[in-house]
Amino acid sequence: MPVQDASYDRLRTAGAADEVAYVQACLRLFFNPGSVERGGIPAPAISVANVADIARLNKVAVFVLKALARGATGAAPPELLAWLDGYRRRTMSMNAACIGDSIAIHQVLRDRRIDFVFLKGPLQQRLLYGDHFIKPSGDVDILVSPAGFSAARKALRSADYEVAAKSRSVWWVRFLGEQHMVRDYGGRAATVDLHHRLQQPGSPSPRDIDGFLRRKRQVEIAGTAMPLISAPDTLLLSCISVAKAFFNREPCAGYVCDVRAAANRLSEAEQQMALDLAAEVGLADTLLLGLRAADVLLGGTATLLSDRATRILARIENVDLFHMVIAPWLSSLRWPQRRTLLWELCGREPVRYLAEAGWAASADLSRRIFERPAAIPPARGDR
Repeated sequence: MPVQDASYDRLRTAGAADEVAYVQACLRLFFNPGSVERGGIPAPAISVANVADIARLNKVAVFVLKALARGATGAAPPELLAWLDGYRRRTMSMNAACIGDSIAIHQVLRDRRIDFVFLKGPLQQRLLYGDHFIKPSGDVDILVSPAGFSAARKALRSADYEVAAKSRSVWWVRFLGEQHMVRDYGGRAATVDLHHRLQQPGSPSPRDIDGFLRRKRQVEIAGTAMPLISAPDTLLLSCISVAKAFFNREPCAGYVCDVRAAANRLSEAEQQMALDLAAEVGLADTLLLGLRAADVLLGGTATLLSDRATRILARIENVDLFHMVIAPWLSSLRWPQRRTLLWELCGREPVRYLAEAGWAASADLSRRIFERPAAIPPARGDR
């Protein structure tokens, strides 16, 4: 579990209710330009530092900037607009490098005939938002089949990528199902997250990882066809990220925005396909959690997907779920125990719950045995 950002303590002390509402209003305006009256987003006496922290922690700063461009003049303090524009520029630089790294990695793996697919990152952002630079992407995430993991790692080593020391343990390879590989480009580190599993222990993982490879689509970048996960899988992966954030009690509005953007691009027939696919791979309730989170953050959409989502974590009020998404640092939040969340995401099926709980317990034991003490981040709250 990642260590808390120091901003958590500042935001917890400040409360930051106005700033949270301000960021939410911007996100709703981004997705629905007609959701705010002609007067634009109200400009209360907000703290620029708090808005910046909320937007940064949730990875939605560029969303906020784009929304403010649609609002009335004066909707944001000049110093906030300056910070947001600086964030956008840094995101453009980071993602441009990530695209270049992706093209080079694609060449290496294609030459070695490694079957793989890109996850998330600027390629996905282009399909969801029409913009490669909507969220910062420091790493290139790729997925291979479990059987092809060693071959992919060997291929990347041939291109001077080396396994990062922190990710060489049994816990990383076996239980997290990934390794970070790093290459030094003249002082700039390029990082690949090589996955053969999706989702951390403690939340249900999708069955049939190879299915993500079979369903892939080709996206053209700089004249090169690049393999990316399918549209329904993009929605599922975004929901997986939301579930992971809930387990870790981290802000996840950026992932929730991806859920809404991915869902918005599906026809009603494709929405039914997404529901069927989620059930097939054992992620039906993970899908519903992401969809409900999108509805409480961005407003319900009365779609087939939204109609199904209301039953997940039904005992948690919308206002609390909203804060769990965008402001998990609030000391007033009463989080469900992680075993309760796992029970819900397993569809309240005892056999699957016991299997996933056993896997999580084994992973935790492995981490304690094989990870150096300094590499084990402290747990927060009830495990």
